[in-house]
Amino acid sequence: MKKILFFAFLISTLSIYADDAVRQALRRSGNSTKYPNDNVLVVFDSTKVEVAPTGLAKINIHQLFKVLNTKGALEKRVIKMGYDPLTSYVKILSVSIYKKNGDIINLDTSRVKDYPAPARSIYWGAREKMLEIGYLEPGDGIEVKLFRKGFTYALLNDEPDDERYIPPMRGHFYDIVPFWSSNPIVEKTYIASLPLEKNLQYEFYNGEIRSSVIREGEKMIYTFTKTNIQPMKAEPNMVAWSDVAPKLLLSTSPDWKAKSLWFYHVNEDYGSFETTPEISAKTREILRSARNELDSISLLTHWAADEIRYSGLSMGEGEGYTLHKGAMTFADRCGVCKDKAGILITLLRAAGFESYAAMTMAGERIERIPADQFNHSITIVKRRNGDYMLLDPTWVPFIRELWSSLEQQQGYLMGVPEGADLKYTPISDPKNHPVKIKGSSKILNDGTLEGWLEITGEGQSEAAIRSVFTGVARCEWEKNLENELLRMHPRAKIIEKSYSNPDLYLEQPIIIHMMYSIPNYALIGDSNILFQPLLASGIFQRAQPQLGMNLDIDERIYPFRDRCSRKVEVEETIEIPEGFALLKPDYQINIIGDASSIKASMQTEGKRISISQVALYNKRIYQAEEWSNFKEVVKAQRKFKDSPLILKKL
Repeated sequence: MKKILFFAFLISTLSIYADDAVRQALRRSGNSTKYPNDNVLVVFDSTKVEVAPTGLAKINIHQLFKVLNTKGALEKRVIKMGYDPLTSYVKILSVSIYKKNGDIINLDTSRVKDYPAPARSIYWGAREKMLEIGYLEPGDGIEVKLFRKGFTYALLNDEPDDERYIPPMRGHFYDIVPFWSSNPIVEKTYIASLPLEKNLQYEFYNGEIRSSVIREGEKMIYTFTKTNIQPMKAEPNMVAWSDVAPKLLLSTSPDWKAKSLWFYHVNEDYGSFETTPEISAKTREILRSARNELDSISLLTHWAADEIRYSGLSMGEGEGYTLHKGAMTFADRCGVCKDKAGILITLLRAAGFESYAAMTMAGERIERIPADQFNHSITIVKRRNGDYMLLDPTWVPFIRELWSSLEQQQGYLMGVPEGADLKYTPISDPKNHPVKIKGSSKILNDGTLEGWLEITGEGQSEAAIRSVFTGVARCEWEKNLENELLRMHPRAKIIEKSYSNPDLYLEQPIIIHMMYSIPNYALIGDSNILFQPLLASGIFQRAQPQLGMNLDIDERIYPFRDRCSRKVEVEETIEIPEGFALLKPDYQINIIGDASSIKASMQTEGKRISISQVALYNKRIYQAEEWSNFKEVVKAQRKFKDSPLILKKL
């Protein structure tokens, strides 16, 4: 009995000591005076990871938050954890509220709600656990203790056994730890304990960190600590936060080649790409009109792109690196990126091609540390010349490309029998993505603008123009086309229109021709007329997103991105009323830069104004120091949008 009483006393004493430590941390952390622009302060964020020989990771998370104002109280009204029950187990261990008046409220964790997570297009059974905290006041603290085991894959009531949570690459451990936050953090610590025999490589990016490595018996303890982490200010059109913000990458995988070989074998051993008589028959049908090697690859790629609907349903265990068998996707006619990539590989192999799967990270940079930085599955095929060619059936429905140039300057890893290192996709020449706009118009004496225009393109620019039709239901086509003119002026009317068949995108680029009338387009004064050249003012901006960028930033800190490289060609002629002349009749612009260039001119001859623009935007991702050149070119292209033309009465 004495031992039991002593143990109870010891636990009580430790609990009181822990409570005092939390109170002291809250007192020392500061308040809204120190953090006037923030709603919540993270006093500490501690993660401890215990890695087993199998690679299984058991993770304990201990966090302390401080509410700085009423908005912060609203933000922290619930504690939420997302997880995939097939690959991870999570538990909210405890949540305590340290009231400003000194009271401590320990929440009942039996009230934790476990429910399906909101989902769109991918329904793999992801779930969330949530505990309501309730009423909070500025100055209150929230201590949270969480537990997780398993692994996470970006693409991919009793505690269950550990076996199901061992990572796919058995025996290996990796983690990607963001050291940035939308809230200020006083101190963030990450501790990983690994068996002595595991060789862990790690690197900290975009900043500095305090680290230590010590041996404790048969384990190596890696500790990483960073203090005074401040929220970073976002910039319009900047790259992903993970590209520029502090982060820690850890991996026991020796290199990317080892990951490549593992990815190859895991799919070959499963038989992901085995064909069937039905698939072989469909392959022959698709290739009936093929003329050569590239034509065959194109026909198969676009069949997989167009005929397999993007919709992911959970098929149970294994929603990760292992691609579903082609036969299943062929029967279901739906799937996510890995299913579309898998059925394309199956079709290509049925046609006699050598084809494999690859992984990439859409929207973010992949670093050299071989942690699993992937969220997208793609296809590669070996050409007769021995070179591998990238294919992406997920990103090219109704697009005249085989590999989407929206993915240029992007890392990828091939799963091939010889193994491969991490590679990056090249820049796509802007001349592969032209926007071509031409037209002629006339300003009538009452200010009405009448004329015609024609627009076409190629590559991703053509896809953006075509999206007037392919992005909406067929019954919305006419309305969507009219909206392109209405964005330029609310009185615009289409008098006559014609366009090539949007569905037959492989046969020819989209061509749209319109005749239009815009009453009261030009502003008529006693002795002058004010107007904007319609075509040179940014019509069909869906194909010219650079025109919508915020140009008020003088200097950038971070790299920035456009949708794609592109070339813009505008040719416009305008007939002005008799008895008027341009106030500034002619101009020439010629800007040549590494990031972008433009050559533009305006000339007058009698009543006719001729405007010409040729602009090049050379890539998708630009460095911060390239902003001045890029901005100068966009401003030059927006000249008539920002500064209308003035006609003066003679």
